[in-house]
Amino acid sequence: DEFISSPPRKTVRFGGTLTEILLKYEKGDTTDFELLKHQLSDPDIKDAQIINWLHEFRASVAYLTKELEQLVNILLKLPWLRRSREVVEEYLGFLGNLVSAQTVHLRPCLRMIVSQFVPPRITIREDDVDISDSDDDDENISANFDTCHRALQTVARYVPSTPQFLMPILVEFFPFINKSERTLECYVHNLLRVTVYLPTLRLQILELIIEKLLKLDVSTPQQDIEDAEETANNCASEEKSTEEGLFDMEEDEDRKGSKVASPSTERMAHPLAERLDILMTILFSYIKDVCHVDGKLDISNTKDLYRDLVSVFDKLILPTHASCHVQYFMFYICSFKLGFAEAFLDHLWKKLQDPNNPSVIRQTAGSYIGSFLARAKFIPIITVKACLDLLVNWLHKYIDNQDTGANAYCDVALHGPFYSTCQAVFYTLIFRHKQLLDGNLRKGLSYLQSLNFERIVMCQLNPLKICIPSVVNLFAAITRKYQLVFCYTIIERNNRQFIPVVRSGTGGDLVQTCTNPLDSFFPFDPYILKRSKKTIDPMYQFWEELSAEDLENLKKPIKKGDSEDEDDDFLKGETPQNDGVVEIAPNSYESNTRSPVSSIGSPADCYVPYPL
Repeated sequence: DEFISSPPRKTVRFGGTLTEILLKYEKGDTTDFELLKHQLSDPDIKDAQIINWLHEFRASVAYLTKELEQLVNILLKLPWLRRSREVVEEYLGFLGNLVSAQTVHLRPCLRMIVSQFVPPRITIREDDVDISDSDDDDENISANFDTCHRALQTVARYVPSTPQFLMPILVEFFPFINKSERTLECYVHNLLRVTVYLPTLRLQILELIIEKLLKLDVSTPQQDIEDAEETANNCASEEKSTEEGLFDMEEDEDRKGSKVASPSTERMAHPLAERLDILMTILFSYIKDVCHVDGKLDISNTKDLYRDLVSVFDKLILPTHASCHVQYFMFYICSFKLGFAEAFLDHLWKKLQDPNNPSVIRQTAGSYIGSFLARAKFIPIITVKACLDLLVNWLHKYIDNQDTGANAYCDVALHGPFYSTCQAVFYTLIFRHKQLLDGNLRKGLSYLQSLNFERIVMCQLNPLKICIPSVVNLFAAITRKYQLVFCYTIIERNNRQFIPVVRSGTGGDLVQTCTNPLDSFFPFDPYILKRSKKTIDPMYQFWEELSAEDLENLKKPIKKGDSEDEDDDFLKGETPQNDGVVEIAPNSYESNTRSPVSSIGSPADCYVPYPL
């Protein structure tokens, strides 16, 4: 207040007072007006000059009508951010006066502020050629962003309709995905900061950010990321071996012991994956900060954010096929409290069973249910059983209605949601069967028998023919082990009935067999972005291979009498630990069966010989 009320320091300038110059301009005398514009556009303008002019402009905002838009644009281009505190405070005062008196300039003011949400560029030119164009590593950049948010809050305080004008500008200024990681990081971070003081925009801003993340995600298939990592590791190994050959000296033991991982080891080799990793880390941090107050979970805040994220999930994620990482924002927020995980499962269940939803949405909802139940370590077995009961009962009712009618035959187009639900049940059983049987084998077997898998497998709709082979083979091995259902007769028959598809290509005709007629995927397959995976890994249920002895055990059917024995040797040796890691390994009697870990798109073709 003292600063604003104190008179500005006198500086050398040309022309009369600002009011006189503007009045002359209205009468057609533009000489002083042009001189004014020239002085304001001077790149070497001093702080004292800026303060002096701004002080006069604040008192003359009534003259800054639409006709003087060009002059206002020059004022908005003044280099005020990287100036003294006095300049910054005077400029914020000017912005407040301007938008309150002349709302016609609201959009240009907002555009000026949002344009500062990314670090400035430093361009070095030689002979009209840009030889350097990089982000400015200004140590004051964080303070500059703080000032930008103060400016935006100032404008919003004077003009209540600011949010509706701001949102299109935020969309317009979102950097292209090929911009630098730093640029994208700063912009997304600043967008999320806006949601704190303009909460009415939170849903739209989250939608904007997640839409951009989704484009990054689908542009970088998991296989491409893994290939890039493998290539980078191979190159690093070759360089290391070359260096060792050139400098074959003994290292000091102390240096050996104090080696630390290079920061570059956290970088993703794939450039788009690197951008996605950084942005997902920011999104996870934002979710955590919003939901926790003073280190404790705030249920009210979490509920509000959960509703917004589910809305974005329905609009963007659910209709998108085979995204790899972005959907994990739902996985993360559901980990905070079981109630949110159950609410998410209930939401997906309603999507799945609603016949008014498009078939593809219902199928995807089924994939999400199966993958979530299998991979979320924070979901207790009692919740898994409740979900299995719902899904299996729905399958039996579906069979009651369809298995004897005109449509009682295997057809993905007709029964897509049914097959997707079957696959969700099979997949969940593969990951969770040991926990279902843990503690009380007899009770666990009785529960699994009550699900009546035999009726599902043997029905006319023939789900084993449609589900992904890797899932079918593991399900068949487990259900055979516990004598729940014998699937191999049906698998063998289905294998004989597969019709090869001949595709013509540049290299001649190629015979293919469709192994994924559902075109299904597992949304919560392993998360492979190096930085952000640190958030997900502690709550994620991994797939781990078993020893050869355990594989042999899986081949042997459990004896009838064993179901009465509470201390079954096989189960006692294989019960998952408290960390929930499932340790069953894919097998199918030395066949090519692979675990359903890398199942984006279509897994490798799997053929299971009929066990004699």
